[in-house]
Amino acid sequence: MNSLVLAIGAAILYVIAYHTYGKYLGRKIFKLNPDSVCPSEELRDDKDFIPTQKPILFGHHFTSIAGTGPIVGPAIAIIWGWVPALLWILIGSIFMGAVHDFGAMVVSLRNQGRSIGDVASDIINSRVRTLFLIIIFFELWIVVAIFGVVIAVVFNMFPQSVFPVFCEIPIAIWLGYMIYKKGASHFPMSIIAVIIMYVTVVIGAYAPIKMPELFGISPVGLWVIILLVYAYIASTLPVQILLQPRDYINSHQLFIALGLLALGVIIAHPAMVAPAVNFSPEGAPPVWPMIFVVIACGAISGFHSLVSSGTSSKQCDAETSSLTIGFGGMLMEGMLATFVLVACGAGLALGLTKDGETFTGIAAFSQHYASWGAAAGLGSKINGFVVGSANMIESYGIPHNITLTIMGVFVASFAATTLDTATRLQRYIVAELGTAWKAPAIAKKHPATLIAVGTALILAFYNGSGQGALTLWPLFGCTNQLLAGLALLVITIYLVRLKVSAVYTAIPMVFMIFMTGWAMIINIQEFYSTSKWLLFCIGLSVFVLEIWMIIESVIVLKDVSGDEDLSEAVV
Repeated sequence: MNSLVLAIGAAILYVIAYHTYGKYLGRKIFKLNPDSVCPSEELRDDKDFIPTQKPILFGHHFTSIAGTGPIVGPAIAIIWGWVPALLWILIGSIFMGAVHDFGAMVVSLRNQGRSIGDVASDIINSRVRTLFLIIIFFELWIVVAIFGVVIAVVFNMFPQSVFPVFCEIPIAIWLGYMIYKKGASHFPMSIIAVIIMYVTVVIGAYAPIKMPELFGISPVGLWVIILLVYAYIASTLPVQILLQPRDYINSHQLFIALGLLALGVIIAHPAMVAPAVNFSPEGAPPVWPMIFVVIACGAISGFHSLVSSGTSSKQCDAETSSLTIGFGGMLMEGMLATFVLVACGAGLALGLTKDGETFTGIAAFSQHYASWGAAAGLGSKINGFVVGSANMIESYGIPHNITLTIMGVFVASFAATTLDTATRLQRYIVAELGTAWKAPAIAKKHPATLIAVGTALILAFYNGSGQGALTLWPLFGCTNQLLAGLALLVITIYLVRLKVSAVYTAIPMVFMIFMTGWAMIINIQEFYSTSKWLLFCIGLSVFVLEIWMIIESVIVLKDVSGDEDLSEAVV
């Protein structure tokens, strides 16, 4: 398969899906009302709630949901073959992920911008809210700690990315000042900001910053500390000072990176050397159901419901904007995941250096994906995408060190956005739990943020390495995907209460809960058989909480729909 045909086909499919399925859902199912007053206006405080122009909010939303998720998932799942990975990305993002993100945002917009977990108290009951918020807290606990590690690993692998990533902070603050204080037009100002940023990229390519080991703490551990301190500060600032403008710059980065990759595909048009199907790679778990857990972002991810209902709904200027931001943002992420498959399945074949030897063609792919263990490490996933992308970009003359810096900054910047947003979301979740448990002291901004960052720091350093969060990484995929199923469950009951056809959310909900529940059982069995008791106990606890929530929800759904069974109620 030629990579150019694959990329063009996916892009055309996404455009068609947005203008047909997406607009149908907005018009007929969620019945978007352009005249509704959104929480950004009703509860405006110019800190968390602020009406935001659609292009700026799209940038914030997309970079928050993307992070490194649509990179690491496809980069490892391609070991099963590019066909099953691509099919799940296309089908999942259109019929599941986009519906999930869009639905969560609409439900939040109509409930004072509250998180999907908190809204569950109104739609289902207060017990389900508590269960859901605890599950969300656990997920965000891992996300904050993990993404601190992800950025630290990128900084350690690509030290040339450090200078541009940190320079983006003052550039973003300047952009926010020009837009909100001086009233400047956002687009020309953002172009200037991006140009300045890419100047720092060139500087960073020739001035790498390598973190030394200090006080017995590894370079990665030191970066994790610095990044979590930064996340505390960034997540407590008003969104328009840093979060929005930086994410808007990052959205431009996305389009530039996708443009560079697209040009590389057009010029180099490498063939997909990855196998179309390979269901038995050495050491790999079963493709079914694990592929639905491995590829989360890029197809469907529970974390997205937290962004849609946590930060984006508080900044959305109109209900009608939610279609572009929620549904369209997910399709854009699916396109990014498609390019990751091309980079790993075709771009890597243009040249891979390993142990001083350079491999090309099928040999390059086989070296990187020799076994599940060889391809499963965090550094291996990121490196496969960065090297494959750099190879394609170099095909039209950009120097190697510049291309590596561009892609390293791209990965680190997106991960930083997710880190900031996840920390802010965790603050909201702690505050909502504090309110639910009648503990107002922890519901305040700084105590809640301290809990969010402090628990992540404890997880990162519980084994002294700064990378302790990686211990719980095997739980993240299943927990995240089951969260997606639970979010779809809340959205489905919301639609049933409105007496609207809920089949469009019910089918994805049943599929996600079944598949990822199956994957969770496989993982729990493995943790038990290998005596990984921490993972076993936490995994079993989360699974029990989710089963409890599902039972409570089904009882409520039965009451709402009378004596009809579920299939009749949702059609």
